[in-house]
Amino acid sequence: MTITIKRCILEDLIPLQQISIETYKETFEAYNTVENMHLYLNDAYNSEKLTAELINTDSEFYFIYDHHQLAGYLKINTGKAQTETISKSSLEIERIYVRSAFKRHGLGHHLIAKAIQLAKEKRKATIWLGVWEHNESAKLFYYKMGFTQTGSHSFFMGKDEQTDYILTKKIT
Repeated sequence: MTITIKRCILEDLIPLQQISIETYKETFEAYNTVENMHLYLNDAYNSEKLTAELINTDSEFYFIYDHHQLAGYLKINTGKAQTETISKSSLEIERIYVRSAFKRHGLGHHLIAKAIQLAKEKRKATIWLGVWEHNESAKLFYYKMGFTQTGSHSFFMGKDEQTDYILTKKIT
């Protein structure tokens, strides 16, 4: 297995947008209406929003490659970029997206390890993320990686209010 992780830059906007839409649809399209998917995808992954996220100094994106093929990515947030105020000493994993063809290849472990490395470099005590309450495979993965549920928050899929569990992990 040849795995590489590379920080995304503004010039990566188009492939970032493409993989974001592709992986999100693969994961959630079957559970949501066409209208809500359309509203969410157009809001979350439009060029202007992704550009702002890529240039935000409190956010970082990392592509993961498996044998030189773009397989997924990680997005982390610190400071004011975090979607919730958990603590000043926390780092948020906002997205771990892996293309379906590359799932079950251990890439999620690599991306969690990268997030932990970044948290340590930034002197953060915890990492946290939100996961949809009905995404059983993702919840199981995060629990195996040492995360525990510490709360929940609302997540809007278009007009549909859904619940994400907040999972946290202490960095040792």
